[in-house]
Amino acid sequence: MNREYHKWWSDRLGRDMELLVFGHAGAKVLVFPTRGGRFHEYEDIRIVESVRHKIEAGQLQLFCVDSVDTESFYCWWAHPQGRIDRQKAYEEYILNEVMPFMQMKNQHECVISHGCSLGAFHAANIAFRHPHLFKKLAAFSGRYDLTLNVEYFSDLFSGFYNEDIYYHTPTHFLPNLDCGWRLHHLKQMDIVLVIGEEDPFYDNNRLLSQILWSKGIANQLHVWGERAHRGYYWRRMAPVYL
Repeated sequence: MNREYHKWWSDRLGRDMELLVFGHAGAKVLVFPTRGGRFHEYEDIRIVESVRHKIEAGQLQLFCVDSVDTESFYCWWAHPQGRIDRQKAYEEYILNEVMPFMQMKNQHECVISHGCSLGAFHAANIAFRHPHLFKKLAAFSGRYDLTLNVEYFSDLFSGFYNEDIYYHTPTHFLPNLDCGWRLHHLKQMDIVLVIGEEDPFYDNNRLLSQILWSKGIANQLHVWGERAHRGYYWRRMAPVYL
């Protein structure tokens, strides 16, 4: 299996950013790590191995990116505006640096946005905000409203709320979305949400699915037994839903 390591300085983030590429051809999968995870996490928890057969067959090519979560959502010393500003810069890095790199490496028309846990948020947020760039979303164990207080998960903006946070919260901005062009592209996207029935964000996933259906956007919501919020389950989900 082809494996490549890449690193470059990002002016948008003011730091070096790293990523791993697995595979040589096929649909391009933009893979976001879990909360605070690194670009090598998907390999470390053996999800890459679980889809090796698809990678080696040239069906999938994975682009596993790094995160800046400890500089954005989980940077508690920063003002909430600073946290969302860092997330906006991260999105600019993905859109203007990673995705052109993916296109240079592989011209396949299908791009899949994918992640687990907070990575599922990143995957869904960018796909819903820029639906013309993606053919599919595969989001496992995600939380799509970072302002929620559920179990031991707190509002990541400490009660602060503004337009930036609104437009980076899928379950907030999607109900009011009336842009025909964006709705058209969302309706063309293959949307797969997977959540454990005991996951604290089970209700949030059901809400997101219902919002999408209310806008005429087809989607699949798959519910697994137990909490299903760790590598053991994600290794089994990936070959089925990617």
